[in-house]
Amino acid sequence: MTARPGNAHQARLLRLLRDGGPSSRAQLGDRIELSRSKLAVEIDRLLETGLVVGDGFAASRGGRRSHNVRLAPRLRFLGVDIGATSVDVAVTSPELEILGHLTEPMDVREGPVAVFEQVLSMANKLRDAGLAERFDGAGIGVPGPVRFPDGVPVAPPIMPGWDGFPVREALGQELGCPVMVDNDVNLMALGEQHAGVAHSVQDFICVKIGTGIGCGIVADGKVHRGATGSAGDIGHIRVEADGRQCPCGNRGCLEAYFGGAALAADAESAVRDGRSPELAARLSAAGVLSAADVAAAASAGDVASLDLIRQGGSRTGQVIAGLVSFFNPALVVIGGGVTGLGHTLLAAIRTQVYRQSLPLATGNLPIVLGELGPVAGVTGAGRLISDHLFSYNPT
Repeated sequence: MTARPGNAHQARLLRLLRDGGPSSRAQLGDRIELSRSKLAVEIDRLLETGLVVGDGFAASRGGRRSHNVRLAPRLRFLGVDIGATSVDVAVTSPELEILGHLTEPMDVREGPVAVFEQVLSMANKLRDAGLAERFDGAGIGVPGPVRFPDGVPVAPPIMPGWDGFPVREALGQELGCPVMVDNDVNLMALGEQHAGVAHSVQDFICVKIGTGIGCGIVADGKVHRGATGSAGDIGHIRVEADGRQCPCGNRGCLEAYFGGAALAADAESAVRDGRSPELAARLSAAGVLSAADVAAAASAGDVASLDLIRQGGSRTGQVIAGLVSFFNPALVVIGGGVTGLGHTLLAAIRTQVYRQSLPLATGNLPIVLGELGPVAGVTGAGRLISDHLFSYNPT
């Protein structure tokens, strides 16, 4: 994609077409503050760039029928969501519809070179399947803090070897297109905002509970990253004074008590203490336990597993209650791999938030599971790169 919007009006039109799909000139005129003649000029200029194409006649609104326009169907975005133990790669249309999606196991601790070899292999599989001739841009999510302007991870606790690695530059050279990099939970929030449960709200938080725990903060429709990109790193908020050692080096962090690794460790402890025959059977069969095993055991009525979920949900709710009191969101979205724990987890979180936060903040506050599941991150990655490409920067 070589063309870019020539002014702020064109950028606004491109985003409207991305979010709303094919639209008539009259419909676009209803949503943007431009005279009819100025709107026609800007759309004609976009048509000349090839970013927008004609799409037939619109339905009649009385009088002369208007022409539909849409984003060029040839545009393709690559979305990459790197987790601690797996990676998702998807190709999207210009309207961010997922055209193809691959998920593969992967250990982020193997380092950026090995991980990106796998990412590029997956991207090539999607391209070879005929889903894209080329990529016009790529969005990448990583499970750690990111210095956003530079696209560089900074001291990520669960990503040894990634500190300072030039992700944006390295992948941009390999893919031959613009690349944007962000924290994975920010992309989950963008995905749920674009096509999920948060599509109708402007102020919300999205909490991802996976191997680690993070929070995407959306204020006035935009992701809030903070001064250096570390906003929302709630997994390292202390929940127990002088508590467990955390991979970040501190003690008592939420992530040391809940999240995939901590939950698996507590499940194995329950087996050693003889508190869970159900988990013991699973450990004997597989040799290891995971959050999925705890979820399955809880579904079978295992008391120890239910207790682990409630305790983790209560601690997580304690942190979220503080966020609700501070930020006053319109919605709280819970996502990530540990959401397989389902409504037991959700009930524990809700109980703490509704109990601890003031009624003015919680009186009409939904706390819900995300709708998009494993495609939230790759959808958000498409949103991230399209926001960048469909923006106007006069400098």
